Amino acid sequence: MSFRTFASRSGLVAASALLIAPAVAFAQEAAPAAAEAAAAVAVPEKGDTAFMFLSTILVLFMIIPGLGLFYGGLVRAKNMLSVLMQCTVIAAAVMIAWVVYGYSFAFGGSTNAFFGGFAKIFLAGVDPTTTAATFSKGVVIPEYIFAMFQMTFAAITPCLIIGAFAERIRFSAAVLFCLLWVTFVYFPIAHMVWDSNGLIFGWGALDFAGGTVVHINAGVAGLIGAIMVGKRVGFGKDMMAPHSMTLTYVGAAMLWVGWFGFNAGSNLEASGGAMLATVNTFVATAAAILSWCAVEAFARGKASMLGAASGMIAGLVAITPAAGTVGPMGAIVMGVLVSPLCYFFVSVVKNKFGYDDTADVFGVHGIGGLFGALATGIFASASLGGVGYVEGVTMAGQFVTQVKAVLVTIAWTGIGSIILYKVTDIVVGLRVPVEAEREGLDLASHGEAAYHA
Repeated sequence: MSFRTFASRSGLVAASALLIAPAVAFAQEAAPAAAEAAAAVAVPEKGDTAFMFLSTILVLFMIIPGLGLFYGGLVRAKNMLSVLMQCTVIAAAVMIAWVVYGYSFAFGGSTNAFFGGFAKIFLAGVDPTTTAATFSKGVVIPEYIFAMFQMTFAAITPCLIIGAFAERIRFSAAVLFCLLWVTFVYFPIAHMVWDSNGLIFGWGALDFAGGTVVHINAGVAGLIGAIMVGKRVGFGKDMMAPHSMTLTYVGAAMLWVGWFGFNAGSNLEASGGAMLATVNTFVATAAAILSWCAVEAFARGKASMLGAASGMIAGLVAITPAAGTVGPMGAIVMGVLVSPLCYFFVSVVKNKFGYDDTADVFGVHGIGGLFGALATGIFASASLGGVGYVEGVTMAGQFVTQVKAVLVTIAWTGIGSIILYKVTDIVVGLRVPVEAEREGLDLASHGEAAYHA
């Protein structure tokens, strides 16, 4: 290579270096900013994701087979399978409704105080890369698991209602009513309470895992259903005792186990808040069992297995709205207090007014949920061991907010349920014929029997 050629090429390289130097410097300065921006994009925590997956499966376990066995044991043997079928099919139907439109109606991102909108119909815009926020800043989980966790709540709530009118409702009526009910009652209430744009959320009401959304909602709808469907043939005359307290106990135990997913999972991450909900789910339930047994022993002279199972569910219901906000001692007090209240409605009020609530849905879920929602406003106080209120809120102010949330829930589900029962009755008829009721819904509605002599 000649000196002239080398010099020419060297000059070109030098000139090129001078030209690209600013670009290199910019790239070097931009690299940390780009890395910082990439780090700012929240990545789902694998541990929290696994925790939410387990919680979601536990809530499914509450429905199938937990709630089915619990209610199934409480009815007569000839209606056992009808209850299992109603729980199974209603849950399946609501799951489909949830992914088609329910998730959007509840959490679709609308700024409307009552309705989530249509943006996420058919889960539009939800994919493996989208995320949902938790209670901790910057911590997220995949949106899919958030949607599925909330789906199990939507699926179990209408299944709670069927215990109120078990043994005499048409299978088609039960399914149709529950689909209508989640559409016009549950999805809007879920949006109002749990979505950041919701009416009740905006008030600052505390409902950690569903005192208003699930239990008051279902309890009031169950009471109205028991009245509108009417009493069972022979009610007050024929023997209508639970046919298998063994199955009821098995179902109740499954519900308690699954309820840890229900309550702890509502924290949306595996943190100290989830562990607080876990402790409270243990101790409030234990206290309510002992309290119900003590009340029965005092009132009847004997504590029953049915009473212990009822106390178990009452304690779980009461602590649901408060699980992540009250302290363990407050949870114990709530468990002690809820059982006498529910026992009074189950054994005195129901008999006084004569309505036929087969599985005491209103007496346990409705009253227990109402008590829990109101007591949350008191026992969340830091002075009573709770996590405390937001800045500027007093106990009295929080209690008033809880009352408002309860009243709106009762009014919405009460009016909505009356209308939807009427619509269902017009479309398919609410009640089976007397002959079918006497024969039993297992054979009359499904052509099979749970037991064979």
